Amino acid sequence: MHARVDYGYPWSGLVQGLKFQRQTGWAAPLAELMLECPDALTTLGRVDVVAPIPLTPARLVTRGYNQAWELVRALRRRTDLPPAWPDLLSRDGSTAAVHTLPRQARHDATRHAFTVTEHHAHRMHGAHVLLVDDVMTTGATLAAATRAVLEAGAASVSGWVFARTPPAQGIEQGME
Repeated sequence: MHARVDYGYPWSGLVQGLKFQRQTGWAAPLAELMLECPDALTTLGRVDVVAPIPLTPARLVTRGYNQAWELVRALRRRTDLPPAWPDLLSRDGSTAAVHTLPRQARHDATRHAFTVTEHHAHRMHGAHVLLVDDVMTTGATLAAATRAVLEAGAASVSGWVFARTPPAQGIEQGME
């Protein structure tokens, strides 16, 4: 698991602009900062496919874009990424907006929220997948998405987020 910054000032305002205020122009500078992580290029050299964490269908319609996909697109403009599949995962539309939920409720809401789409399921065998998201608070979303990709046959999964809630506030450790 790679996180570029702790979620706090000034980063939280930039992420909120990207996520909630249609300020998609922030994706490029945030992606640039993500690439400055010490082992970013090493990780990219090991992955077979890159995929954003998807939104629920209703959230995608409401927002009009997926901020995680905007980060992937910006990363692709900055470096030679492996194939990027915006539709690798689908997200169950019944999950609440997890950013409003407490820790255990996030885990409960996302536990079975993701599935690998039928179109890509056969491509997962032995693959190393990089999942990209904007923020990790408890790790519930990345853990559930990772579980879905591994159950579909991927050999390994790495996760990249721009910002994370600091470990002292309860982030799950040990994900890559």
